[in-house]
Amino acid sequence: MVGAAIVLGAQWGDEGKGKLVDVLAQKADLCCRAAGGNNAGHTIVANGVPYDFHILPSGLVNDTCISVIGNGVVVHLPSLFSEMDINIKKGLKVDSTRLKLSDRAHLVFDFHQLCDGISEGELGRGSLGTTKKGIGPTYSSKASRSGVRVHHLFRWPEFETLYRNCLDGMQKRYQFEYDAEEELARYKVLAERIRPYVIDTIPYVHKAIEDKKYVLVEGANAIMLDLDFGTYPYVTSSSTGVGGVVTGLGIPPKKIGEVYGVVKAYTTRVGAGPFPTEQLNSVGEYLQTVGHEYGVTTGRKRRCGWLDLVVLKHSHSLNDYTSINLTKLDILDQLPEIKIGVAYLHNGTRYTDFPADLEKLAESTVEYETLPGWLSDISKCKKFSELPVNCQRYVLRVEELIGVRIQWIGVGPGRDAMVEK
Repeated sequence: MVGAAIVLGAQWGDEGKGKLVDVLAQKADLCCRAAGGNNAGHTIVANGVPYDFHILPSGLVNDTCISVIGNGVVVHLPSLFSEMDINIKKGLKVDSTRLKLSDRAHLVFDFHQLCDGISEGELGRGSLGTTKKGIGPTYSSKASRSGVRVHHLFRWPEFETLYRNCLDGMQKRYQFEYDAEEELARYKVLAERIRPYVIDTIPYVHKAIEDKKYVLVEGANAIMLDLDFGTYPYVTSSSTGVGGVVTGLGIPPKKIGEVYGVVKAYTTRVGAGPFPTEQLNSVGEYLQTVGHEYGVTTGRKRRCGWLDLVVLKHSHSLNDYTSINLTKLDILDQLPEIKIGVAYLHNGTRYTDFPADLEKLAESTVEYETLPGWLSDISKCKKFSELPVNCQRYVLRVEELIGVRIQWIGVGPGRDAMVEK
């Protein structure tokens, strides 16, 4: 393995990144998170046990893989420990030999979560549909240089001063009452509990790469939720593509190897924002019901629609995928015909680049290419040649349109329900 291998969401999230990470992590030495917080969610089914990961790297399912939470992640310690405790009860080993936390990571406090809710309320109908986990306000504190980092926990007088300054700034902005003493008392305990996990992850990850170990990076959210390249302002607060890996783990571009894009065989998104191929009809209801499209983190119904190649080409141009994992193809089994959005039409002009202007996007219609369905169960298929002919044609057409090899095809929820092409 040359350089770090990266798994990224190629649409609006919920593509099934965790499952590919789980498959790859069986051979990985390190599994790393670079951005986001516990606003993301992955579900992995291993040995019949479902594990829900929100901030913990999915590589923990592999007993020999060490997980790393990088400097670009924002961490709510109570949620981190709650997630650890839940997974320990399910049989996972989660201790300081298996989990490392960057001393440069920023801390999410309960008042950040409170401000997240207030901010959404202020926006009213124009709300962004955030998970209200405090992620945006924490990145705001970080960008304004008033944030608090993990290493500050171990110099308590300094931590307390920084905490109060950060809270004061938020209170001036959002006007709320808050019990600082109660949270400070909790963090005095949490500081000692988290201490064994905290290291400088930059040299730790670099040494693993230099030693030719298999370093796997697990993306959070997806490129269409990227702060710069997504459907702004309906985005998350971090860089969700390759750029976020560079800054969120301190890995230089030359030390990046394979970049795997995870693509759901149709499109979903959670929360508000534009969604050109959304189907507010029986097709959308079918995809939502059969695909069990509910958010792992929020429980909210996901909006559903056809595969969007304008989105995927935009995604590929930003991340330069070396290969694709096409997931949940089995959900399309019972559809007599399947559509792929190949272009947008606006005032008589056809375009295939994703626009920054959301008004232009809202005024556009989608040009579709229609393919015949296969109307049969593919969940037992183990080889590409075993897939129905029309199913193969769909996969090959998607591959042709994106211009990237499809390497894996998801045909069911289980760990082994993956066809390698």
